[in-house]
Amino acid sequence: MKNIKFPTAQTVLLLIAIFVAVLTWVIPSGKYDRLQYNSETNTFTQSGQINTNDLPAIQETLEQLQIKIPIEKFTNGDIWKPIAIPNTYHKLQNNPQGIIAFLQSPIRGILESIDVILFVLIIGGFIGIMNFTGAFEAGISGLAKALKGREYVLIIVITTLIAIGGTTFGLAEETIAFYPILIPVFLAAKYDAMVALASIYIGSCMGTMASTVNPFSTIIASNAAGINWTSGLVSRCLVLGIGLIICLAYIINYAQKVKKDASKSIIFNQKEEIEQLFPIHINSATTALNAKFKFILCLFALCFVIMIYGVSRLDWWFLEMTTVFFVGALAIGLIAKIKESEFVDTFINGANDLLGVAFIIGIARGVTVLMEDGLISDTLLYYASSATAGMNKGVFINAMLYIYSALSFFIPSSSGMAVLTMPIMAPLADGIGIGRELVVNAYQFGMGLFAFINPTGLILASLAIVKIGFNKWLKFVIPLIIILLLFTMIVLTISVYI
Repeated sequence: MKNIKFPTAQTVLLLIAIFVAVLTWVIPSGKYDRLQYNSETNTFTQSGQINTNDLPAIQETLEQLQIKIPIEKFTNGDIWKPIAIPNTYHKLQNNPQGIIAFLQSPIRGILESIDVILFVLIIGGFIGIMNFTGAFEAGISGLAKALKGREYVLIIVITTLIAIGGTTFGLAEETIAFYPILIPVFLAAKYDAMVALASIYIGSCMGTMASTVNPFSTIIASNAAGINWTSGLVSRCLVLGIGLIICLAYIINYAQKVKKDASKSIIFNQKEEIEQLFPIHINSATTALNAKFKFILCLFALCFVIMIYGVSRLDWWFLEMTTVFFVGALAIGLIAKIKESEFVDTFINGANDLLGVAFIIGIARGVTVLMEDGLISDTLLYYASSATAGMNKGVFINAMLYIYSALSFFIPSSSGMAVLTMPIMAPLADGIGIGRELVVNAYQFGMGLFAFINPTGLILASLAIVKIGFNKWLKFVIPLIIILLLFTMIVLTISVYI
């Protein structure tokens, strides 16, 4: 039994794809009608099972469709995606996904996520160039000296900053860029790669779970629920603050154990393997941090600052982010006076290091393709909404928490989940006698909690970079999830009675 190894991330995803394909044979196909606003003609387009109708973009149209959302949410651009129309669910002819669909799903997933994949590959080349210059090694040496005896500060700073990014603009996919950079830093501090993974990934999950002003979850979900995004903000801030403290205490407790005794590491048997993959910390004290290296490091950091500013303020997405790192690699190569042939070889080798991660992202997207083509997501939403009718307030809101956790396996996109489910789920709160903002909070907390382990999300891609198995991650993070789950259930339960 000891010789049996847990399957790789790619195999796990392919097994999940098989599971989803089987579900499309078992779960009936169905779909809600969709409503989308057309700003050019100032009309709504209702797309249904048979017909597609153009309707006047007025409040009366929304009321007739039983959509309790102010018309301004559409006309000012707050809701830009098609939303599900309540009480329009209809069964469709089953569209089960067979062997051909399963075999094509990874390829289709790669095609549909090519923007993310290119971002990852360019990041790999960028990191490869940075490592080649020697500046990163010198920077780690200087940081190790500055934090000597206070290495836990690194955990606090990194986790908190990423959580801030998550709660404000949904910092998630972008964190993939941080792993190759920060893993050597944590190793130099005598922690293991699990601490680096936890600080980055848990920081992101905690931030997005308790989003405050994140336009891709809080604001779009509130708009789709027909309420102001500030409703329920106090509860989200409470969960963010206390939840972050819980996460920091959990990570630091584990990190300090590993620092005192490396054998306490969950991934101790991979210690040498990971150190060979991220060797910068070895003998880094011999590298002097001169003016040239400082300038390269500043340029390196500037790329991330520009990326974050562009995403949060300029509506950038993967094309613009990828361009920033491509230009950054060229600039660093020029400053470091790397020969043209060496630059190309180093950049390609760096991209190759993350090729496996890129394929994982594509395969994960392929799972979603199977769900969409099998037409089962709306069916699951229909049955989930029906199951909550007539529930007690406390039971209802906690049921919402679990329902959103389960649905996020099938719909990992926060904005996609919001526009599909909120017009259906939010009105249920009216019948129960609670505020719709609580459904928005349950949506965020539920998706956020499952994101810690959601195989159709980012975790498998993140684990592939760090070279940690999914089973090791589950062993590390499950106790933390249980603590956070109990905490959020208490917050939600209290919220419905005050």
